[in-house]
Order: sequence, then structure tokens, then C-alpha cells
Amino acid sequence: MNAHAFKLLVADDSRIYRRLLEDTFAEQQYSMLFAKSGREAMHLFAEYKPDLVITDWMMPDLAGAELCKRMREGLQGSYAYIIILTGNADKREISIGLSAGADDYLTKPFAPRELRARVGVGFRVIEFQRQIEAKTRRLEELALTDALTGLPNRRAIESYAVKEIAGATRHRFPLCVVMADLDRFKRLNDSFGHEAGDTVLKKFAQILKINCRSSDMCGRFGGEEFMIVLTHADIKSALVAIEHIRESLAEKVFTFGAHDIIVTASFGISSLDEDSQTFGQLVARADNALYSAKQLGRNRIALATRDKAPH
Repeated sequence: MNAHAFKLLVADDSRIYRRLLEDTFAEQQYSMLFAKSGREAMHLFAEYKPDLVITDWMMPDLAGAELCKRMREGLQGSYAYIIILTGNADKREISIGLSAGADDYLTKPFAPRELRARVGVGFRVIEFQRQIEAKTRRLEELALTDALTGLPNRRAIESYAVKEIAGATRHRFPLCVVMADLDRFKRLNDSFGHEAGDTVLKKFAQILKINCRSSDMCGRFGGEEFMIVLTHADIKSALVAIEHIRESLAEKVFTFGAHDIIVTASFGISSLDEDSQTFGQLVARADNALYSAKQLGRNRIALATRDKAPH
């Protein structure tokens, strides 16, 4: 974060102090916002999400403690550094402000150099906080992503599916769960090595990504097993979508050494109905259908027993 991207909100009912603060930070070239009252400060805070706030302790509509409290409540996961300016050196009032959410304070009249130094400290704290937030988001993303294929992992699929199933049940729209398994994958690994197996897994993941809508989710369930959750899709449309995926893989020729290899996959589909309304139930039925597809010769799609193919 550089100075140009750094947003600073100044809240003070005194025009003289607002101008003084503007002059104090003229050389820093921060993006500055100015509020003449506590309510205006809250409006600007909610709209622009400033990184740092400098607020007067005494304003006609909102006292400093209340303003700090409301700003902290409105952060919603982000962080802002708050500095209180006060003409009152009473330690009790200052402690109230700090307890309400302020990070620092400075008494009026202030020395511009000292305020710039304190804002600099705040800037460094914010920068560090942003780095922590970015790393946390990255760790959360990694925890939900399969490292080899880049697809969502089982945990991510389950979290997504549970929410979608609840929505589909409540609003009565169709939803299908598909289990997919690469055929004779162990034989492939034994014959050509795990690197060849990884190549096939990544290619199949790519096929899934290309052929799934943004409203759907495809992910790696584990090993050579994948799952697709199709929202707003009945059995007929699910069959069309999965058949395209099956054909796309079957048409791909993999070359390992001197060998050209065709790899196929089998699929089992279950749909949401009155008897199957949980993720576990839908997975179990799709898994049974997948087993049927394997038993019937592989490289095919099978429906769960209560699902009927369209006429």
C-alpha cells in the first residue's frame, strides 16, 4: 500500500482544524476525506472504508467515544486505525475513548510533526494488518483447494453443496449431485507411473472447469474421484452436461513414452427429491449409481435408482 492508495478520514466540526490537518498532510499526498460532523463521518466511513481516521473528541452530534464504537461495529472484517484529537487532557476521558475503539490520541493544540509521526505509526500498523489479512485469506483458500488440480477439495464441495441444497429445498428448484471416477486409474499409475496419473487428473480437472457453469461447482473428492454439483438442473439437463464431459475426456489422447492412451470416466447422478434432501443422502445415491456404471462396463453414466431417465 503506497501513500496514494492510503485513505485518511478527518472528522472535525472546526473549519480551522480541518484546514490545519489538510496542510499537515499535504506532502504525503494521501487520499483525504473531510467530515464536519459525526454523522457525516459515519456516512463517509461506510462509503469509502478509510484506512485511518482522525476524529475530534467533541462534536455537536456524536461524541468521540460513540463515534469510535460505531466505526468499530461497522468494520465488518476490515480494519481502520483511529486517532482521537482532544482538547481535554483528562486521562479518564482518554481512557474511555481508547476503550471505545480508538488506537491512539493526541491533545490539541498538536504539533504537526508529532501527528505525522503518529499517523505514520498507524500506517505501518494498517499495512501489517493488511498483510495478515491477505495471508489469512490465502491460507483459507489453500485449505479449500486441491493442490494438484486447483479444484475445490472435498471440504469446499461439502460446504457449498449444503448451502445450495438448503436453497434448492426452500425455493423448490432442481439440483443434481454427480460422482465421477476415472476408469482403471490404478492400472494407469502402475503402467506409466504417478506422474502420468497426475497428468490425467489435471486434464480431467481442466475439462470439468471448462464444462461447468459458474453457478455449479466441480471438485476433487479424493484420489481419482470427483464431484459435480449442478444447480437449477434436472436429470435431463444434467445428463446432457455430463455426457459432454464424458465425451471430452474419452476423445483426449494421452501420450506416455511410446504409448498413446485413452482414459475414460464413469459417472453416477442423483437428484434432489422428497426422500433425499441432505448432502450425505445425495452423495450415497450418486455413489451407488457410479458403482452401477462401473459394473455395466465403465465409460458411461448411470442414474440413482429413484431417478428416471427422460423419455
